[in-house]
Amino acid sequence: MRRKGQPINADVPAQATGEPESGATTAAEATRAKLPVPAQAREPVQAPTAATTPAPPAPPRQRKTIPAALKAIGTLVVIAVVFIVAAIVGGGSEDGDSIPGAAPTPEPPTTTEAPPPRPPSELGYPEFATNNTTRIGGGDPASNAAAVALAVYPSRRDAQRPRAVTLVNEDDWQSAIAAAVLMAEPLRAPLLISGPDELPDPTSDALDALDPPGGRSTRRARAFAVGGAAAPSGLRATTVAGGGAAGAAAIARLRDRLFGGPPRHILVAPSAQPSFAMPAAAWAARSGDPVLFAEVNRLPEPTVSLLKRHRGVPVYVFGPSSAISSQVVRRIAAINPRVSRVSGEDPVENAIALARYDDGDFGWNVNDPGHGLVVARADSILDAVAAAPLSASGTWGPLLL
Repeated sequence: MRRKGQPINADVPAQATGEPESGATTAAEATRAKLPVPAQAREPVQAPTAATTPAPPAPPRQRKTIPAALKAIGTLVVIAVVFIVAAIVGGGSEDGDSIPGAAPTPEPPTTTEAPPPRPPSELGYPEFATNNTTRIGGGDPASNAAAVALAVYPSRRDAQRPRAVTLVNEDDWQSAIAAAVLMAEPLRAPLLISGPDELPDPTSDALDALDPPGGRSTRRARAFAVGGAAAPSGLRATTVAGGGAAGAAAIARLRDRLFGGPPRHILVAPSAQPSFAMPAAAWAARSGDPVLFAEVNRLPEPTVSLLKRHRGVPVYVFGPSSAISSQVVRRIAAINPRVSRVSGEDPVENAIALARYDDGDFGWNVNDPGHGLVVARADSILDAVAAAPLSASGTWGPLLL
């Protein structure tokens, strides 16, 4: 457990610096080594006699003068090469990312129609990159979720496969955000987006590539189908019924069974304004804290039931009073007095507030440089779900909008 004020990724080890291999021999060592000369390679050396007269040294060669015309041509060639290299380097940035000193990138030719989204097997990772930025540029949330899952789990060998995946219904964003908790330790099930009746092609392709085997930690399930999400036949799946606040409460109960104990914290997000709830998915994936939902002026009964089940667990209300009223906060405090609000006045400020928040072992505490960040559009709810595994992997960080 980290101390109050300590950055959440303070325990991430620094990258190792390069060291020469222990068996390597440097050039200086080779020079200092006194290697014996093989006997068969030795030649007898005759001592000089008095009759032997050393030959006079050869006169030094005179350098030919390079004509001025050739010098001018060489200079022009060097200048041309410099301009060619500058033009190549200047055209290397993507999507407005700039490189200091680079030449401006010409506008690409317009096309009449966009190319279709690529399947996960072709999306790759990263899609576009600068020195410190990676873009996952799928044409829809299902493609983005598939690309993220394959980036976190390349699945080239068994050790790179997840034990299970989580299938979320594209029509139930509350359950989808709540399901991000299943990406946390010890389960670490990446999220894929499904429809109520069938799997989108990117999801189906990613599921084939991931090929989750199930295991003891998943209760032998290879998938968790949440909020009415479709699951392929023949795939052993655990179904989590219900949607909205009821679905989120059901996911929290599943989390307790799979994780083997209660959570350290509970996050209550607004059910009527999804852009205020989106960053909760990233924190749930990182921390293992479940996400429950509240209406503006009412606390749904499934949420009440879970709060009563975990009396004494700190509760954090996410969003301003326009999204979850002070009346609802007082209702929560009557069940559990350990309740706090984390909020910003608009979705962007709200996400930043959670990123900066620090209360002991709750909050990202991103208040200094050097942290990973995930950025998504505020009007694309399911992209927050698709990106959640990134906040629980690698140089993880909070979701900004």
